[in-house]
Amino acid sequence: QKLLASVPNYKMLYFSPPLSHCYVKPGWYYFGRKMETADFEWLMWFSTFRDHIIFALSGHVLFAKICSMLAPQYRSLVYMVYGLLAVWTSMGWTYVTLILSHCILLYSISLVKIRWLCFVTGLCTLATFKCEPFISWQAGFVEGDFELRPVFFYGGCGFTIMRCMSFALENCERKDGNYNILELLKYNFYLPFFYFGPIMTFDKFYVQVNRCDLTRKEREMWNINLQGVIHLIVIIVVDILFHFMYILTIPTDLKLMKHLSDWALVGLAYFNLVYDWVKAAVMFGVINTVSRLDHLDPPKPPKCITMLYVFAETHFDRGINDWLCKYVYNYLGGKHENMVEELVATLCTFGITILWLGPCQVVLIWAFLNCFGLNFELWTAKFFSVEPFSSFEMAMSEAMSRRIRAIFNTFNFWSIVLYNVLALNSLDFAKLVAKRLLLKGFPITTILVMFVTYCLIQVIKEQERRQENLKLNEKKLQ
Repeated sequence: QKLLASVPNYKMLYFSPPLSHCYVKPGWYYFGRKMETADFEWLMWFSTFRDHIIFALSGHVLFAKICSMLAPQYRSLVYMVYGLLAVWTSMGWTYVTLILSHCILLYSISLVKIRWLCFVTGLCTLATFKCEPFISWQAGFVEGDFELRPVFFYGGCGFTIMRCMSFALENCERKDGNYNILELLKYNFYLPFFYFGPIMTFDKFYVQVNRCDLTRKEREMWNINLQGVIHLIVIIVVDILFHFMYILTIPTDLKLMKHLSDWALVGLAYFNLVYDWVKAAVMFGVINTVSRLDHLDPPKPPKCITMLYVFAETHFDRGINDWLCKYVYNYLGGKHENMVEELVATLCTFGITILWLGPCQVVLIWAFLNCFGLNFELWTAKFFSVEPFSSFEMAMSEAMSRRIRAIFNTFNFWSIVLYNVLALNSLDFAKLVAKRLLLKGFPITTILVMFVTYCLIQVIKEQERRQENLKLNEKKLQ
């Protein structure tokens, strides 16, 4: 309110589009204030369909626990049956038939054990959910008309294709025989991962879900319970903040943005990314907590945006990131030392990412900038690894080398922020932030922001150095 009150004619701006068009359902009033409604995913998970999601996941946990106690050798089969019935109940038998047809198609192709053929088939199948008339035809298989219908449809189908591709590629790598189609169905219809991910590659899922020893490590249940409590607290805090901080809706009003100070605009861009990281960490964290109760080790939540200063570690979905790295980026890039191989690997990786997200102007620009950033890091590292730069660095102390690297990482950090603000908000908002930070705000705002960022990166590097030393000491003691 202070921010808005500082703007001339703030009452007109506050109720002008697009701020005023956000639909607020009855009951979404706490503390006498309207709730931020710009993020559909958060509202779906923790407001609108919270009870349905809790009911479905609670049922999964209950049946999984009973099976683990009575017949642990059949627990993967119980996961599949419960997931299949849950999908059938929510989306209808015709949708289940559609999903099964994609599974059978990719399973049949995997029997040939030709890697490139599995990739081409999987990507072509994924493309059918991104272009007409295939979308409308496949969407007709979904029965009923409810608010989550498109979310469930695209989420379930998209993740199914990625899981089937993982199965097919792992089957190609298997030297003796083939995996059974039942293993594919168990993998695909595991309910916690079915609609919203994260993606766990088939090789990891297969080993963990068929493990006979279900004994837990010391304090493992304590850690799982603690993780659940932390997620609950974060959900409550974010829900409360949504009634006071409209950080997602405000950037859509460019008239309002032009009246903000440079610091307010830069801070708003940064907190948009922080919120998106919190959302991803909580949503995947809830799913991960359930899967850990099933004795699985799911992909970890994404790395905090504040800790990201290199493009190689930038991701908001660690499951998709692991999938792309395993089957595309590392497979084509090798040791990531050759510039041509790295370029081909990154182009193919972001090409698949564009198809996964859906080709559009914003996604294409985002992919190009991140692809360039990733390659530019390699080019810079190669350039400074030759003489006389390598000799200069060898002559420096470790601390001085870290300080110089932190200067380059500072620019990297804000490149990552700007590139991802583009994807999360809009091209206009990203351009406005970049213009204020680099041009209009120069030199005072630019230098101050970069200096604060530089200090932050130094702290992060020091923390990473200590953690690395701690791990080395633990290995020596072992």
